[in-house]
Amino acid sequence: MKTTPEVGMPPQVTPRPATKADDDALWAMLCPVFRAGDTYAIDPQIDRMSALRYWSGDEREVWLFEGDESIVGSYYLKANAGGGGAHVCNAAFVTAAAAQGKGVARAMLAHALERARSRGFAAMQFNFVVATNARAVDLWKRAGFDVVGTLPGAFRHPRRGAVDAYVMYRRL
Repeated sequence: MKTTPEVGMPPQVTPRPATKADDDALWAMLCPVFRAGDTYAIDPQIDRMSALRYWSGDEREVWLFEGDESIVGSYYLKANAGGGGAHVCNAAFVTAAAAQGKGVARAMLAHALERARSRGFAAMQFNFVVATNARAVDLWKRAGFDVVGTLPGAFRHPRRGAVDAYVMYRRL
């Protein structure tokens, strides 16, 4: 089993469960990411209600990370599949534009891995990591995730055309 060096949260970042009252802040982060269309296999024209329903669906545990004066990131955690696959979780992450490159995604991943362990999951899997999303791919690899599958040309990038997507996996 792989282990990952402990990655602490930056002192200015505090996680907390999301509530319905956070919808405006969550949408403010999701909208530009989804509209860009270069990292998520989500319709770039998704409306606010559908985006929030996708991110905060009943089966998802949603966390927000607060900085000094604003929400700087969010992730959700859920079972990747049911039945015999219910011991593997899935997660997705979004970082506010102003907070990118400041360790927020790393802090969210450390928190998500701990939450997954505490919920009894045995592994985490990312089903569709766009290969051109270099920051995410690099972070996941540094955290012990392996590319266990490549989906050739599976993502239609708005500027680069058909690019690969990865399935990434790590035991907890």
